[in-house]
Amino acid sequence: MPAERATRDPVPDNAAQSSTVALRIWLLTIAALVFAMIVVGGATRLTDSGLSITEWQPILGAIPPLNDADWQDAFEKYKTIPEYHLVNKNMSLEDFQFIYWWEWAHRFLGRFIGLAFALPLAVFWLSGRIPKGYAPKLLGILALGGLQGFIGWYMVQSGLTERVDVSHYRLALHLTTAFAILALILWIACDLADEGANGPIRLHTLTTSQNRIAWSILALLFLQVVVGAFVAGLKAGLVHNTWPLMNGAFVPADLLELEPWFLNFSENPATVQFIHRLLAYLLIALALWHTFSVASNADDERVVTSSRVLVAAFAAQAALGVVTLLQAANAAEIPIYLGLAHQGGGALVLAIAVWHTHRMIRAA
Repeated sequence: MPAERATRDPVPDNAAQSSTVALRIWLLTIAALVFAMIVVGGATRLTDSGLSITEWQPILGAIPPLNDADWQDAFEKYKTIPEYHLVNKNMSLEDFQFIYWWEWAHRFLGRFIGLAFALPLAVFWLSGRIPKGYAPKLLGILALGGLQGFIGWYMVQSGLTERVDVSHYRLALHLTTAFAILALILWIACDLADEGANGPIRLHTLTTSQNRIAWSILALLFLQVVVGAFVAGLKAGLVHNTWPLMNGAFVPADLLELEPWFLNFSENPATVQFIHRLLAYLLIALALWHTFSVASNADDERVVTSSRVLVAAFAAQAALGVVTLLQAANAAEIPIYLGLAHQGGGALVLAIAVWHTHRMIRAA
């Protein structure tokens, strides 16, 4: 790479570099915990465990039932909601304990992540080890994490009175917020990587259009997360379990069967699955176009590499989605291991998209 095509920021001192490395390790650890939270959340949904705890106690709720009387009390509370009467009327206490532990683990992990973020943040702050400009960003993530806890309870509430499951709209809000938290944490970790590497390399051959495509891919990926949550909430993966056609047609006959017509886009399982498929195709096509475009004029092979990794990630995630869809036809339900792999895979694709987009704008 020609020397005149790149510039670097001033070299930070050793103490600053050490602080930056510590902050990055901490943030990447939190990102790993958020990823685990997304997977455990998927397990909670796939095991129908999300409504097993009918109260929201941010502090005392960390303590699970400790004796037979406590378990019986929790079970009696569960018996008051529609899911028990309409779905699990013959459930035993042992069966209830199974779903309770999944939901408890999900909530406990959320509490643990909150502490794992807040306490080190306070230490870094009080010791003056947070670089200028980063404190508001980190506080914003902490606030968003607190809001996510409330959103989780807001979601659970939707299934406690008149429904036997949670609202897929609230599920989408909860899942998308988790992905947003993961993306923000990773973005800041990438910023800190630039700081620790003596500042970002500034290149000048990437075009505005190429950067817009990178941002567009990231935005469409978040839209895909919303639609994916609709697919999960509506159990849309259990209809039209064929590929590449949907029961013999590219456009299924029941695509617009609901009235008014606009409800189909968020409440018709066939339409939601159709949109999910189309977005997957669009994302792969955009990523392919983008990587060929970047490869044609990028100074730095690193952005070419990250664009190719993104294409591979999209292709792998799409293939996993197809396998999950076809297996659901054989099992009459989504196999848990495939459902978790697909949800976790979505989080990994997001991480790669954030990494690549960050490289793109730092190279512009």
